[in-house]
Amino acid sequence: MKFICPLIVVDDIEASKKFYIEVLDQKITMDLGANVTFAESFAIQSKSTWTEFIDKPASEIRYQGNDAELYFEAPDFDASVERLKTCGVKYVHPVKEYAWGQRVVRFYDPDMHIVEVGESMMNVCRRLKAQGMTLERIVEKTMFPAEVVKFFLEGE
Repeated sequence: MKFICPLIVVDDIEASKKFYIEVLDQKITMDLGANVTFAESFAIQSKSTWTEFIDKPASEIRYQGNDAELYFEAPDFDASVERLKTCGVKYVHPVKEYAWGQRVVRFYDPDMHIVEVGESMMNVCRRLKAQGMTLERIVEKTMFPAEVVKFFLEGE
């Protein structure tokens, strides 16, 4: 078997398309009306058709389970965070930095699915170097192999 993509169920397909296009800069690769696939390999499905597919009433579809997320990385994390402030998103939490140095922010889409936007680990390594960390210290902090960190830093 080959995994294709995650699919999330949404109440308002048009509102969700607008959110993913305008807030997260996603491109649609296929729009079948009740099912929309985005270039970053995830799809949305209208709740009305989903209930037919699984033979369950709409009352059995629950949102805001807080048990999964769609994960995105931003080429310019700081600019993306500033842009999110103008989009009216409901935050799960503000920007936080984890022990390994990566900064992330999580918020909800229109149907209360969690969306995470993270700083790429390549950019984390480059930021840590710009802050004066040695290669050895970056390897220790990020837990990435030295070869990977060196590769990330080569393109600066």
